[in-house]
Amino acid sequence: APAAPSWAAAERTRQQPLPPRPPLDLLAELTNTPPPPETPVRTAVRRVKIWTPLVLLLLIIFAIVQVMRPLPEPSLELTAKPTYTFEGGETKLSWPGQGQSAVMVDGVGSLGSEGAQKPAPIASVAKVMTAYVILQEHPLKGDEEGETITVDQKAEDESKRPDESTAPLTKGQQLSQRQMLQLLMIPSGNNAARLLARWDAGSEDAFIDKMNDAAKKLGMTGSTYTDPSGLEKTTVSTATDQLKLAQAVMRNEVFRGIVDMPEIEIEGIDGKIYNNNNLLLQPGVSGIKTGSSTPAGGNLLWSANTKVDGKMLWIYGAVMGQQAGTGRVYDSLELSLQNSLKLIKDAQEAATSATVVKKGDVVGYVDNGFGGQTPVVATKNLKAVGWSGLQVELKVTDNGEGIDHAAKAGSEVGMVTVGTGTGKVTAPVVLQSDLAEPSFGDKLARIG
Repeated sequence: APAAPSWAAAERTRQQPLPPRPPLDLLAELTNTPPPPETPVRTAVRRVKIWTPLVLLLLIIFAIVQVMRPLPEPSLELTAKPTYTFEGGETKLSWPGQGQSAVMVDGVGSLGSEGAQKPAPIASVAKVMTAYVILQEHPLKGDEEGETITVDQKAEDESKRPDESTAPLTKGQQLSQRQMLQLLMIPSGNNAARLLARWDAGSEDAFIDKMNDAAKKLGMTGSTYTDPSGLEKTTVSTATDQLKLAQAVMRNEVFRGIVDMPEIEIEGIDGKIYNNNNLLLQPGVSGIKTGSSTPAGGNLLWSANTKVDGKMLWIYGAVMGQQAGTGRVYDSLELSLQNSLKLIKDAQEAATSATVVKKGDVVGYVDNGFGGQTPVVATKNLKAVGWSGLQVELKVTDNGEGIDHAAKAGSEVGMVTVGTGTGKVTAPVVLQSDLAEPSFGDKLARIG
């Protein structure tokens, strides 16, 4: 068949499908009724009819989601002042005016320090670390005597040295661990220190490593031990470092008993053995260790106690580098004892107490997570121990199990704490009024 003219194909390409007609126009054509004219009002009404159900549906979904979301955990917040300062201004102690010193109350805080806290020789005060390591490695409690230690030839030979403090030891002699610690701390036997080191670690060098490891664990960053007795001037420490050691070692009841002995008799050793620390005869003084040499001067690491409101307080102090200027080491040691006694008496007299929180005081509130705040009150008086000028911290904490979203007035919700460490005091806190469950409106309106 002959091909269609090209103009016919071109004509077909110009025919396009008609666009769909508006529903109202189509309805008008079918019913032969013209559509109503389009007006802004009619357009707005039509849009409202279309969007209103959708908006309502979204609002319903939003409300359901808000109500079903997990509730935020209530939190306990402090409203009392976060610190309390004891009245009376700064406490002043009778510092020696030379060397370096530091004083603290165990579990309460520092009473201050004097002098540059730089590493300096400590002489026989080093034996405190020797005893600490021995008791860490070979614990004793109560009346236990511990293991038996046999005296070697080296310990006997060293006992005859005229230029050292020694303990009277004889080869083959058998002594208990407790007796050896007594010979270490009371007559300050250098040979006893070295014998204990060899017994524990096999060699003095290996034991010295243990001493330095212990110092590191206690945070004694200014301390280096190069021998177990302290005879070497390269064994150095600071007054503040020695207080860290005092806190740790004085928790051991066996050690506390030994360093509080002015004298002792040991079976197999003739006569009484006397302690160089004559301050043990003073009220409340209970240790710890003297140390003296030409490079170190006079040194004393001491402990004392006093009672405040029937509670025993332990006070620790270190006085180092005291020089009498007479050329005699003994005079420098006596000076360290005299200067320490002044500090001890000052610290004992400075200790006091104060009521920081009273029963019924509002100390904080429970925040329900929606802005609602329910006050909490202390259930008893809290008396803190300190001294004039000391600042102690206050805080409130929950009991670790969380707080219910609803609770009755009087329900315990946490603790108020004054102070830190072993000296802190606490009291339960309870709701002053009912803690109400968050309302539907709270749940609906919360953001985040």
